[in-house]
Amino acid sequence: MSERRLVHVVLAALLTVGGLGAASAFPASAARPAPERGLTAPSPKPASDSIVAAMSRDLGLTRQQAETRLASEKAASALDPKVRRIAADAYAGSWYDATRGRLAVALTAHAPAATVRAIEAAGADVRAVARSARQLEAVKARIDRLPAPAGVSSWRVDPRANTVVVDIVRGRRADNDVRRFLARARKAGPVTVGTVSAAPRTFAAGTVGGDPYYTGNVRCSIGFSVYGGFVTAGHCGQPGAGVSGWDHSYIGTFQGSSFPDNDYAWVSVGSGWWTVPVVLGWGQVSDQLVRGSNVAPPGSSICRSGSTSHWHCGTVLALNETVNYSQGAVHEVTKTSVCAEPGDSGGSFISGDQAQGVTSGGWGNCSGGGETWFQPVNEILNRYGLTLHTA
Repeated sequence: MSERRLVHVVLAALLTVGGLGAASAFPASAARPAPERGLTAPSPKPASDSIVAAMSRDLGLTRQQAETRLASEKAASALDPKVRRIAADAYAGSWYDATRGRLAVALTAHAPAATVRAIEAAGADVRAVARSARQLEAVKARIDRLPAPAGVSSWRVDPRANTVVVDIVRGRRADNDVRRFLARARKAGPVTVGTVSAAPRTFAAGTVGGDPYYTGNVRCSIGFSVYGGFVTAGHCGQPGAGVSGWDHSYIGTFQGSSFPDNDYAWVSVGSGWWTVPVVLGWGQVSDQLVRGSNVAPPGSSICRSGSTSHWHCGTVLALNETVNYSQGAVHEVTKTSVCAEPGDSGGSFISGDQAQGVTSGGWGNCSGGGETWFQPVNEILNRYGLTLHTA
C-alpha cells in the first residue's frame, strides 16, 4: 500500500470514529485523494482553532470576536428562511449586520405592523425601504437581457441600498458602449453605479503539478463531494471530458457542465477513488467537515479553499449577482471579498460547516486583494439531482 493510499485509509477511519457512521455509509465508488502534503484531522465544530485563526488573519478579528461572529452568523442563517416567509410580499432583502451581530431584514412601507413585530420577536432587526425584493429582482432581470460590454463588471440587487448596483471597471465609465449600457439599465429601474479595480476573469489555469484535478491542459479545484462524484466550475470542462487527479491517475468524467449563463458542473468518480465530506485546509487550517448547505446571508464571514492560493476568508457581499466575463454573462452567483488566483476555479466556499458554492471567477489576487464570485452549491445540486455528501 502506498504512503498516500495509507493516508486515505487512515482518514476514512478517523471520519468513521468521529461519528460519520460505519464504512458502509460511504458509497462504494467514493474517492477523495489527499494532496501531496497529506490530510489533517477535520475540525469537529465550525469554531475550530484553525478557522478562528484564519478569520483573525483575513478579517482582523480577535479570537473572541471570531467565535462570537461564527455563532451569531449561524443563528442568522437559520433565521433567514423563517423571516422571509413571515415578510411575504413586503420582503425587501436581508443581510447579516456584523456591527450588531444580528440578521437585518428590509421591509416595504406596506408591511403590516404584526409582520414587523413577528420578525423582531424572532430575533431580527427591521429596516424600512421603498422597494420590495420582487420589484428589484424584476429590474435586474431586465438588465440581464441587455448585452454588456467588457467595461461592465457585474450587477446585482443590493438590499441595503434598496437598488440595483452596476459595477464598472475603473477608467471605463466614459466608454461609449458602457455609457449606452448604463442608459439602458437606468430605463429598467433604479440603478446605482459602482466601480471595481479590474475586469472579472475565471480562475482556471494551465497544467502545473500537485493540484486536485486536471482536465486536458486545465487545472481546477474540487468543490464539494456529492454521492457519486463532486461538483466544480463549468468553465473547467465539458460533458464527456476525462478528469485526472493530483497524481494524474484517472478519476472520472464530466457528466454535466454549463458555462456561460451558469458556471457549474459535476464529475462522476470511480477507478478506486471515493468521496468524503471534507474541505481541504492545506495545512493552514484543519480540514473541515461539511455538515449541510444552509445559505449564509450577505455580511456573513466565508472562507475558500483552492489548489493555488489555498485557504482565505472574507465576507459575503451580495447574492444573485450577474457577472460579465469575456466569455459571456453568468447569472445568480454570489459575490465575496475573498481573494482567488488561477487554478482555484471550482474550489470550495464554506461558511462555518455549511457548503456555500464553487469558485467561478473574480478580479485581483491574494497578494494585492480582490473579489471573487461563486456559483451556489444548492443550485448545482437541484440542477443535476445530486445529494451533497455531509458528515
